Amino acid sequence: MTARTGARLAGARLAAAGLAAALLLGGCAGSDQHAGGHGGEPQASDAPDDSFAAGAMQDPAAPKASDGAETAEPVRISIPSIDVDAGFENLGIGQDGRLEAPVDYDLAGWYADGVEPGDVGPAIVAGHVDSRTAPAVFVRLDELDPGAEVLVEMSDGEVLTFETTRSTQSAKSAFPTADVYSNVPAPELRLVTCAGDFDSGSGHYVDNLVVFAELRDRTTS
Repeated sequence: MTARTGARLAGARLAAAGLAAALLLGGCAGSDQHAGGHGGEPQASDAPDDSFAAGAMQDPAAPKASDGAETAEPVRISIPSIDVDAGFENLGIGQDGRLEAPVDYDLAGWYADGVEPGDVGPAIVAGHVDSRTAPAVFVRLDELDPGAEVLVEMSDGEVLTFETTRSTQSAKSAFPTADVYSNVPAPELRLVTCAGDFDSGSGHYVDNLVVFAELRDRTTS
């Protein structure tokens, strides 16, 4: 993979404060998009929220530093133990300051203004758990145990092999912001989706699930 600047990985960007919430998958599936199987049967919602909130430990407005070197982007994610094999969408920040959700429920979303997979720091990958009609890309994310393999293919042909180390499920109001976004000395991955019961009143799942993974190998395909 071509060289990437360390400046864009500066801890200041990861530690920037002042945003309202952690990476909450606030919608994941709005109540009129819910496929069932994760709580009570929902009722239809007039305006489901289908975006993610940006993190207090990572400033989405901070521009990427660049030394002019070409960089690669993630193009595919594979998690063999839970039958995930999906492409990526690049996610940005909407006008409301929230991380946009993937448009396609079968694709994972990478926060493209954050850490790139394979770079030092926590790269954020978000995905839906279901839609109104079917399970979505991360429906089985809660089945991952420590030691599971996560493969990320980059646009330059490099394949990154991550290994899951742990997971945490928490109420959205108690999202572990520092744990997810804190600077780390090596390349890591955070896989985020909705979890817990489905609140038909709000149109959201009540929890978030975060799976943590560390880089173990990198090869060129």
